[in-house]
Amino acid sequence: MDEQMEQLKRKYKDIPIPDELDFVVQKALKQKKRKHMSIMKGLAAVGVAAIVFVTGINASPTFANALTDVPVVGSLVKVLTFTEFKVDDGNAKVDIKVPAITNMENKTLEATLNDKYLEENKELFNSFKEEMEELEKNGGGHTGVKSDYVIKTDNDQILVVGRFVVNTVGSSSTTFKYDTVDKKNQLLITLPSLFKDDSYISLISENIKEQMRQQMKQDPDKTYWLDNELGFETVDKDQSFYINNEGKLVISFDKYEVAPGYMGVVEFVIPTDVIAGALVSHEYIK
Repeated sequence: MDEQMEQLKRKYKDIPIPDELDFVVQKALKQKKRKHMSIMKGLAAVGVAAIVFVTGINASPTFANALTDVPVVGSLVKVLTFTEFKVDDGNAKVDIKVPAITNMENKTLEATLNDKYLEENKELFNSFKEEMEELEKNGGGHTGVKSDYVIKTDNDQILVVGRFVVNTVGSSSTTFKYDTVDKKNQLLITLPSLFKDDSYISLISENIKEQMRQQMKQDPDKTYWLDNELGFETVDKDQSFYINNEGKLVISFDKYEVAPGYMGVVEFVIPTDVIAGALVSHEYIK
């Protein structure tokens, strides 16, 4: 294991784990051998670049050793599940996966991203514990949260790590965050950094409104909050976004942000010709 992973392991040890997770740890350890064989067979079959395990690196030396054999994501950078918090006692359910990026040349950027992922999920888990305790004080109830990640883009230049959180009880909500990394130049790409000035805000916003109207015209089952006082008006300066494998800018909105809940998380691919004049260059957007 390299120094970055060792640092992550030390930080993970500082995360408070409640007593109610003990049974998950013990169960996972008993099933370690069977799960290890199953996971490794699955990796061989589908070529997955991330390895997922329930109780984290500290709980299973076998899994820790196996990390050195995880297939590479792209040419150098690897993304793997560092650890997972999981509870299911009927009334309270939580499943939180923490990603980690390794093999970046820019160790400062790598550490910054991994620290962020760890802190995000630590805060999420602590919030879940507080909510669970509050429910118990008030006579009980149901609560649940799921957090996971997806690799949205992975090519020679761009890596996009998307992290989502789903409130799994009642009227569920879903939020998505993305990190778009230039693997060649070892840089984190932000939305404003792609453009010469703030003109991109209106260009993107007007195109999204046009797409919304067109989609609703073609499909009566689609609904967007538009053309009223509560409707979508403009994207934020730092709106959630990523660059897809085709080199197109994709703007993302969380569930309930611009549409009713049944629409879920919605995305809009922005045609490059709409924003071409405002781009700093075509290094990333094709």
